[in-house]
Parts: sequence; structure tokens; C-alpha cells
Amino acid sequence: MDYRSIGGTGVKVSHLCLGAMMFGAWGNTDHAECVRIIHAALDGGVNFVDTADVYSHGESEEIVGQALKGRRDQVVLATKFHARMGDGQNMSGNSRRWAQQACDASLRRLGTDWIDVYQVHRPDLAVDLDETLGALSDLVHAGKVRYLGSSTFPPSAIVEAQWVAERRQRERFVCEQPPYSIFVRGAEADVLPTCQRHRMGVIAWSPLNGGWLTGKYRKGQEAPAGSRGARNWAGRFDTPESVRKLDLVEELATVADDAGISLTHLAQAWVVRHPAVTSAIIGPRTMDHLTDLLAGADVALDDATLDRIDELVAPGTDVNPGDAGWTSPALEAAARRRRG
Repeated sequence: MDYRSIGGTGVKVSHLCLGAMMFGAWGNTDHAECVRIIHAALDGGVNFVDTADVYSHGESEEIVGQALKGRRDQVVLATKFHARMGDGQNMSGNSRRWAQQACDASLRRLGTDWIDVYQVHRPDLAVDLDETLGALSDLVHAGKVRYLGSSTFPPSAIVEAQWVAERRQRERFVCEQPPYSIFVRGAEADVLPTCQRHRMGVIAWSPLNGGWLTGKYRKGQEAPAGSRGARNWAGRFDTPESVRKLDLVEELATVADDAGISLTHLAQAWVVRHPAVTSAIIGPRTMDHLTDLLAGADVALDDATLDRIDELVAPGTDVNPGDAGWTSPALEAAARRRRG
């Protein structure tokens, strides 16, 4: 396992981060098995765990908290807020009110006194960034949070947040968590270079593009029973973007075979090879998933293999724009009207 600093913080994290989205109702409902998976990841050298309040509506955080009892000091723990967590009008978003309320709730579920990296899960254009950073800075000063981060922010918001922190004397975001994989390369155009300029760490989410880059979805075959595709994606394999992905999977599988590795390990190694990337989030649902992902931790790709991948998916492009994780409200129909 490789260990890299989160931006300029000096905090060293494993280049594979254990993502907890699949622990709980969204994936594996067996809490005991989820705890065993977390322990196995820690025993395998992972020291970085990422979750969010919205994952299984708090259940994921509770499982992580249970697993980290007695091991909390060994782990860099990250969680996120923004998504709706209740029916109340103010139980979501990036306001001061919700940021502080959400943080206290996460601390209770996680069973910890502090969060190492507290991340804003998505932009909220209704809220001034100074409002959000001011609230988060207070959490840092109160000792509840060590560092701040953003997730799936566009480059303009990343830069604006840095500007606000400097001008208003706020704590700054030290990392960004963008979607990044062979199929989702849009971050290469501006997000990754922007993070490098501001000495921000990059925690890449969905390096396997929701399972597409494991090779489990193949042309002319049904999605495997129990897979995300079988559970949630009925009919989505017929879209032009999905057809393109299926074609690419066949070609990428050949690249992986020629390199003597699995497609999963090819995709995982490709993400962490980018010099801007600190860590890639792996999100196992079962122990077998984790075992396979950890087996590829030391895989390194040569330049010839990287060049072949570039030929298949051009740098800076997304095979499916819908995988970008966030769409600006400025692109909604009402915002595009040019006439009254």
C-alpha cells in the first residue's frame, strides 16, 4: 500500500480509501459482515475510510462507528453532509444551520469526538460559500473537525472557495472528491489541474464507474444476479451511452489481458496513476469484493498501456455525461429561456 499526503496537510492516507456507501440498506444489510470487511481493509493497510450521512440514511455511519471502536486513532475518517436527511425544510443543503446540525448527528452516529475530513457533498448555489465556510471553520475551531473538503464541485466553485477562505480568513478546503475513472475523465480538463495549483488532495470516487469497469456487464449477457445493474438499472443498458460502454469494456478487457491483469485492477491502477490523485475510493459490498480490490493495490501500469487507454477514451472526456455527478442548475430548462 502506498501512502500519500492529503494536499499540503502532511496527513498520510492509503492510496486506496475504503468507501462505505455499500454498508447498510443500500448494499450489505449484515452489520457484522460489514464490520469484518472494514477490519479486513484496515488489516490490509487501508487507513482511510470515507462515508456520508446520506448513505443508507445514517446506517453506514453507524456501521463505521461500530467497526472503529478501539481503532479510531489508526484511521483517517471522512464523512460528508448536504443531502436531505429528513422532511424538514432545513434538513439539507450547505447552510450554517444544517452544516452544524449535520456534523453533530454524524459525530453521534460515528461514535467519535472528531471527524478528520468533513466534506460538502455537493454545491448549493442558494448558499453563499462564506456562510458554509464560516460554519465549517467554527466546527474546526471547536475541535469537532480537523480538515475540510468538497465533493463534486465544479472548478469555478473550487477556486471561489479558496478565494473566500483567503479573503474572509476561513478554514479552506484541503481536498476535492470528484468522480474519476477511465469512463469519466472530465475532471482531467480543469478539476485536477485546479486542485494541483491549490495544493489540494484529490479523493476519486467511483474509480470502477459503478461496476462497469469490473467487466461484470458484458455485451449480450444479463447483468449478474445481485449486482447493481440487476438491482437498479433496468432498461439502462439500452441507452447509447451504455451501448458505448459495453463496446469499450470489450476493448479494455483486451488491454487488461495483454497487461496480464484483470479489468478491475487495470481501472483501479489507472486512477491512482494520475499525479493529482491522492486516493481512490473502493466501495466493496462483500468480503470477496474487498479481497479482489486489495489484491490489485500494487498494480502499476506502463506508458504503453496508458496510451492504449487514451486511444479508447480521450483524455478529459466523459463517455456518459450523466456520470459527472452534478449538473449546474444554470442548465435547467427555466434557466435557459431566452424569451419571456
